[in-house]
This record gives sequence, structure tokens and C-alpha cells, in this order.
Amino acid sequence: MSFLKLVPTIVVKYILRTFYSVFCLCFRIDSHKVTFASYRANQLQDNLAYIHKEMRESYPEYKPHYLFKKMDGTVFGKLLYIFHMIHAIFHLATSRYFIIDDFYFPIYVIKPRKGVDIIQLWHSAGALKKFGLSTVGKPFGPSPEYLKHVAIHGNYTKAYVSSREVVPYFAEAFNMPTENIYPLGIPRTDYFYAKEMIEDLQANFEQVYPGIKGKKLILYAPTFRGKSHAKADFRMPFDVEKMKKALGKTHALLVRLHPYMRGEFVLEGEGFAYHVKDAFSIQELLALSDLLITDYSTVFFDYSLLGRPMIFYPYDLEEYIRSRDFYYSYEDMIPGPMAADTVTLIQLIQNQDETKDDIAQFRNRFFDHQDGHSAKRIAQHIFG
Repeated sequence: MSFLKLVPTIVVKYILRTFYSVFCLCFRIDSHKVTFASYRANQLQDNLAYIHKEMRESYPEYKPHYLFKKMDGTVFGKLLYIFHMIHAIFHLATSRYFIIDDFYFPIYVIKPRKGVDIIQLWHSAGALKKFGLSTVGKPFGPSPEYLKHVAIHGNYTKAYVSSREVVPYFAEAFNMPTENIYPLGIPRTDYFYAKEMIEDLQANFEQVYPGIKGKKLILYAPTFRGKSHAKADFRMPFDVEKMKKALGKTHALLVRLHPYMRGEFVLEGEGFAYHVKDAFSIQELLALSDLLITDYSTVFFDYSLLGRPMIFYPYDLEEYIRSRDFYYSYEDMIPGPMAADTVTLIQLIQNQDETKDDIAQFRNRFFDHQDGHSAKRIAQHIFG
């Protein structure tokens, strides 16, 4: 990356640093202020929502504040986002706890005040795709030149993960001491243990999509491909019409794209395939589904807690390894069969092999806690 391309980033960095210095001079840290922030969504959701709920119920003395705004990747959108980041800088200067679930640029260009905890509740369970500092030098990752100016994933005081198994990978990705990374669970997976809520969800989902009633639900949840916060195009990598002919009487296909996918998407297979958007969360769709199809999305870690079958469709595996790579050998660690074409995919759906033992071993490897109390444990560790 040339220096000229970095100039806008460097300018924004010093704008934010200047505001941060002013805010630190003018305001004290509020010892009961907790800010929840994310680039991933425009509202409180997933891990942050579960910690927020537990905090409000068990630690009501703390006051929540919110910074939720997806980044618009256009030039104008990025300019507007500078004002949002200045707002974020104020909360960074005045919060006792600042809790995030993904990359968050303002954190990496300041020197935090003493007495502030910056807490990373990373949005992915387990560890599969390389991320953060593990991707330096890869097409997906930051360049060494960029890192000279922006210390990405720096300044975290605590991070929470699903198991001891993955602590070394998070330590590498965040350049953090392992003792500051705690394998206390993934808060959003608590949902899988709320049986009454899932029963209500089933009834609600059938009202919205009456065509799925009585059918087995297949969820296709692919990973995000790209580097920016928005990707406009997506094409199904298998033949949905062919799947409809073979499976339509007994199955329905739910498609859930990554939250960074914002473009219009036309899905074939009417009456069999449904593009499910924001009305239902990914955790809800996982809880409803009888079978998961994915590629490299780490939702399959979450899904392993349900003990249900999975099929993997890594249609661009070699390219993905080249551009990003994995912490593990992909073929060796996935707890289910792979397909590379529609015919094989249909056959695997129709004739599922017993993989319960593989899934159980996988689940026990990547989740130290399987009890529905992750949010409680983490909130107690932070606030108690």
C-alpha cells in the first residue's frame, strides 16, 4: 500500500487523537458508564445484546450507552462516518467499560486512559479463518505499511472466547497476552438453551413462512467474501432449481447472507427457497434448522451445540486459502461431509451419514462450557 493511499487514514487518525486529548482534558471517566459499540449492525444484537441484558438485570448500577452504525463504503459515507467516530472517541474517553464485537478503528489510534477496560467479544465462535494480525501479508489482511500507522486490534484489556483450544490463535490475532483471554463462552449461544423461546419462534416463523410447515429446514449460511464493510453481489454456488425438483416435497431451503452483504439478491426456487433477512437472527435460524450448509462461516461452531448434521460446500477453497487461510486444516477439522457440486449436495441431504460422534467431539473441543450461562459468566467476570 502506497503512502498516498494511506494519507486519508493518517489524517483521520490525528483528527480522532486530537478530539480524544480534548475530551480527556475536559471530562472524567464515569465509573458506571458502559458503552456498547459495533460496526456490524445498526442496533444492539448478538453477543453484545446478551451481555447488555445480563448487565441490566444483575448489575443495574451501570449505565449503558450505544454506538451502532454500519459503515457505508462510499466516499460520502466514509466522510460522514468520521463524525460518528468522533462521537465514539468521546465515549472512549469517558466510559469505564467499552465493549465491542469486531474491528473498531477509533480504539487503535489512541492511547487509552488508565482505568478503562476495552473488551472484545469477538463475533465468531471457535477459530477457523485467520483474522487480525494473523493475516498480515495476505490479500485479505492489513499491509505492514498500514500497521505502522494503525495498530489494529491493539488496546484490548480483555477478550472472551469459546474454549482454551483457541486462546493461542486469538492471542496471535490480537497481539494479546494469553492470560487476558478468557474461555468463558459465547453469549449468543445461550439462546439454544431457551426451549420456550424456541417453541414460540417456531410458531412465529411458520406464520411468516407458511410454505415451510411440515418440512425439514435446510439453512444455507455462507461466509462473507471481501475486505470492505459492504459487498453488493452474491450468486448461489449451487443449482437451487435442481434442489427444488429433488427435495421440494420434503424440504425447504432458507438462505441467510452475511450482514455485510447489502446488495439486492434474487433467489430462484420459489416455494422451496426463502431468502430470510433481518426479521430473524442467525441464532434463531440455526435453532430452527434441521441441517446446515456452509463453507467457512464459523456459524457451524455454534450449530455444533445443537448436535445436528452439517454439510460443507467450499466451492473456492484453494482461492480462500491463498487470500486468507485457516488456523487448522479445513478438511481435517470440519465435522461433516463436503460437496463440490449440486448432485453430490442433494445426495448428501437425502442420505445423511451418522456424524453425531464427530459433532460431539468437535463441540467438546471448541466449547468448554455447554450450559446456556455464558452471558452470566462473562458479565460476572466484567462487572462482578
